[in-house]
Amino acid sequence: MDDASVPHPGTSPRPGSPQPGLPHGALPHEFDHTHADVSGGWLRAAAFGAMDGLVTNTSLLAGVGGAGLGAHEIVMSGIAGLAAGAFSMALGEFASVSTANHQIDAEVKVETRAQARHPVSEQTELVGTFVEMGMSEETARVAAAEVHRDPKQAVTLHLTHELGVDPTEKPSPLVAGASSFVMFAIGAIVPLIPYLLGFSSLVAGLAVGCVGLMVVGAVTAHLTSRPLVRGALRQLMFGLVAVGATYLVGLAVGVGVTG
Repeated sequence: MDDASVPHPGTSPRPGSPQPGLPHGALPHEFDHTHADVSGGWLRAAAFGAMDGLVTNTSLLAGVGGAGLGAHEIVMSGIAGLAAGAFSMALGEFASVSTANHQIDAEVKVETRAQARHPVSEQTELVGTFVEMGMSEETARVAAAEVHRDPKQAVTLHLTHELGVDPTEKPSPLVAGASSFVMFAIGAIVPLIPYLLGFSSLVAGLAVGCVGLMVVGAVTAHLTSRPLVRGALRQLMFGLVAVGATYLVGLAVGVGVTG
């Protein structure tokens, strides 16, 4: 490689100039890899909602079926469980994310007040943070001074390093709540599919619910770059524990009532 194409240590390529080892001056994330959006809050809420819907309603069907109820009662219980669970999940996610965001906003106020009262100490603290990251003290002092020229940026950087939270990338409560509602409803309706198609077999409903658990486990594993089979079997195992336990409870209650 021509030495002229290699930047001198301590210098950075000019904007728009070709960079060594990268095609046409592109950055690695533009051609080699991409990152998923992990800041919106939708993926966790959607995955949790789908899994919870499947486990809840499959277990509910197992419980009422174990108690000896008929197909009509099972379907009514499943639909009621779907509605109640979807609204509960949505409101819970909305409240949870909103509370977390309010807490972050409170910490922003605390940090802003601290920087207004003790600007030198706060800047010195950032110097120490940069030194711990591997900068020389001289470079750290220059960098900290640059950062503190913008008060908002200084607050963001302090909170990111001190709390591990970026106050400019808060998840949306509405997105989390809506994702949770929709995915819970989808997951909850899966074990009801055989009944809605005219079948009245509890075994068929539970089997379809278990297949749904495996599918959701595999999809979640794919989105998080984990082995698909392991993710599917892991979710199925957790679901079977809940379904089996609920069936036994329903069976015991049914025997007790009829007895």
